[in-house]
Amino acid sequence: MPKESFLVNRIKSVGFAFKGAMLLIRTEASIKIQVFIAIVMTALGFYFDISHTEWILQIFAIAMVLGIEGMNTAVEKIADYIQPEFDVKIGFIKDISAGAVMLVSIASTIIGLIIYLPKVM
Repeated sequence: MPKESFLVNRIKSVGFAFKGAMLLIRTEASIKIQVFIAIVMTALGFYFDISHTEWILQIFAIAMVLGIEGMNTAVEKIADYIQPEFDVKIGFIKDISAGAVMLVSIASTIIGLIIYLPKVM
C-alpha cells in the first residue's frame, strides 16, 4: 500500500487536532468556562482598544490556559483509564497536572489585571 503524502498526512493531523479541540470544549465543564472567559476578554480587548502588544499577551495567556487545561484533561483521562480505582500515586499525578493549570491561570489573571486595571480606573 502506498504511503500517504506529507501534505495529506498533515491535513489529517489538523483534522484530528480540530476534533480533539471540539471534544474538549463539548465535554469538559472547566474548558467551557475558560472559553466563555476568553470570549469576554476578547470582547473587552475590542472595547478598550488594547494595543498590539496587549493583544499578543492576552492571546498568549488565553492559549496557555486552554492548552494546559487540555493537557490536564488528557492526563486525567489516561490516569483514570490506567487506574479506575482510587490510587494515591495517580492522585498525586492528577494534582500536579491540576496545579499546572492553576499556575498558568494565575499568571493569565495577572496579565489581564495589568492590561485592564489602568483602562477601568
